[in-house]
Amino acid sequence: MDRSGKPALGSEAMISLRDLRVSYGEREILHGVSFDVMAGETMVILGGSGSGKSTLLRTLVGLEKPTSGEIRLRGKNIAAISTAEMDEIRKKIGMSFQGGALFGSMTVGENVALPLREHTKLEDSTIKVILRLKLEQVGLSGFENYMPSQLSGGMKKRAAVARALAMDPEILFFDEPSAGLDPIIAAGVDQLILELKKAFHMTIIVVTHELASAFLIADRMVLIDKGNVVAIGPTEELRASHHPRVRQFLDRIAEPEVAQELDYLQMLTEDDYRRGR
Repeated sequence: MDRSGKPALGSEAMISLRDLRVSYGEREILHGVSFDVMAGETMVILGGSGSGKSTLLRTLVGLEKPTSGEIRLRGKNIAAISTAEMDEIRKKIGMSFQGGALFGSMTVGENVALPLREHTKLEDSTIKVILRLKLEQVGLSGFENYMPSQLSGGMKKRAAVARALAMDPEILFFDEPSAGLDPIIAAGVDQLILELKKAFHMTIIVVTHELASAFLIADRMVLIDKGNVVAIGPTEELRASHHPRVRQFLDRIAEPEVAQELDYLQMLTEDDYRRGR
């Protein structure tokens, strides 16, 4: 990649978006989003609440249909393929949902084995070997008979990653992997993502608003604001950016109206306190 954040010549794009637009009814959420994610790259999608990053993720994995534009995964435009073709592509995609999304009535092993039982004709003995291998890869060796309710938050995240890895995906998606975790456990999840990248050379897309995690794991980052791509580039380039919206996000500067509301609330609180005295 060059210093502008554009892919280097000869690089292979695993995911390509061109003028992607997504609407809910008459409200357009994504306004012509375009960028590439290269094979073997870790791309972090940053954005605040309501920025459109979650809609973008859902569209990337085929859960939302674009209103217009093109989105190519492994060379195929998923906006224009059949359900059967999309099902085949999904077999090469792993998804770790926010909160883990484990089935509470299944053991950890049954959760991890579910994609293998649904999409393959492997023998049960082979599936058991694979699920144990996947649990070992995420640091949960020996936990296959535990129920999700018996796991800590960080362990649930790891179990979800093991399930996402079950089909040996080429592309791995993470939705807010550090959400709800304390800093030490979150750092462990970040380290797991780095280890997976090093070991398997997968293309990884992470949606988050956690800046510490983003700067640690990303090769490149894209900042989404109000459905538009504000900036895209290597981590150091975004860190040094002078773009007003980038600086506002990275420096955690409140919107003017939000700051005014907080000042007003503080004033009311102080007035009530004085009256109480």
